[in-house]
Amino acid sequence: MSSELLLAAHGLGKRYLLGARPWQQLWAQLSGRDYGTPFWALQAVDLTLQRGESVGIIGRNGSGKSTLLQLLAGTLRPSTGTLQVHGRVAALLELGSGFNPEFTGLENVRLNAALHGLTRAQVQQRLDQILAFADIGEFIHRPVRTYSSGMLVRLAFAVIAHVDADVLLIDEALAVGDAFFAQKCMRFLHAFRRHGSLVLVSHDIAAVNALCERALWLEQGRPRLHGPARAVSEAYLESLVAEREGQGDRAPMPVPAAVSVPDDADDVRQAQFAQGPWCNRIQVPVFDPARDRGFGEGSARLCDVALLDSSGRRLTHVVGGERVTLLIEAEALQPLHAPIIGFYLKDRLGQLLFGDNTYLTTCQQPLTLPAGARYRARFTFRMPRLQAGDYMFAIGLARGTQAEHVIQHWSHEALMLHAEGQGLPTGILGLPMLDIALEALDG
Repeated sequence: MSSELLLAAHGLGKRYLLGARPWQQLWAQLSGRDYGTPFWALQAVDLTLQRGESVGIIGRNGSGKSTLLQLLAGTLRPSTGTLQVHGRVAALLELGSGFNPEFTGLENVRLNAALHGLTRAQVQQRLDQILAFADIGEFIHRPVRTYSSGMLVRLAFAVIAHVDADVLLIDEALAVGDAFFAQKCMRFLHAFRRHGSLVLVSHDIAAVNALCERALWLEQGRPRLHGPARAVSEAYLESLVAEREGQGDRAPMPVPAAVSVPDDADDVRQAQFAQGPWCNRIQVPVFDPARDRGFGEGSARLCDVALLDSSGRRLTHVVGGERVTLLIEAEALQPLHAPIIGFYLKDRLGQLLFGDNTYLTTCQQPLTLPAGARYRARFTFRMPRLQAGDYMFAIGLARGTQAEHVIQHWSHEALMLHAEGQGLPTGILGLPMLDIALEALDG
């Protein structure tokens, strides 16, 4: 990590006068005399950021998180304290901020990039990359006021990803939009952290822990705790649990519809998972080659990805605990020696949950395939239970060995799963339990 200081805030605070008219607020700034009731949205914040560092800002609604980000971005002036910023700052704050709703998406891209310091020539040079990242099709030529919230985030994120920023300020952007775009943003942010710095405001604690080394917990406009991201987020979650426990019983969760479970499922709680409030319905879509935008050397292509039951039938949903087979089928576009097929299951933040590949089972007798030959891999395992949300199977086609291989085709989002219900996993996923016992001992 570099020792180059990009941002330094000391004693930062923001005060508003509630009930004061606009002229009274202006006169209060000029004369130092207060009109209305003073309200401190933020007080006594100290924050430094070196190049390559990332910090998450967490806290309840109204704790001052967005106010702090606006102060760092320069869209608000602090009432107290000092702020030093070195390098170019790009901010993704309130949804649609910085966009003219009457301008088209393309016009807003040019305007927003210019506001971030790019010349006309630089904007033109990067325009194709920006539009490809946003991926909103013909909507780029329509007024921004016609955009959905997801399209607004796509466009705004595409711009800040291409303006050579030293510091990125992001306010809840990853919570809007589809899972495919969230994965694209996470890949960009992980790469950005190698040379730039990130300040992320989010209620998604998993995102903060995945992207940030440090976290600042704000409470009622003041710093409550600042330190390693995991330690701060755990303390914050503990405070939420303690607060809820003091509020009495919560309303019961809605009960999902029951689903059938194969007879060979091993989990001792499978009957409970198949019905009642713990049902963990995981939807499995059909593989769509049109959405497969992979990369690699190009000597192979992905033809099919599916989850099968123990009878070889394609599954449209699973519940976790049952025996499933991940089927991956590919085609050699050129002669291919020693092919390898592998996979990862990732959550919406790009965290790797588990995965495997075929190398160890084929390294003694590697295949040699002519051009046009199809080949497939099967991975059979007990499906884990998943927390509610979206998950991706990433598929890799390679050639070579485990240590030295060349990617022929890599698909980040070959198959997306959507999990509903509680599922009862402790952590990100839950493993099938072969036996669980509770007993009283004599004595």
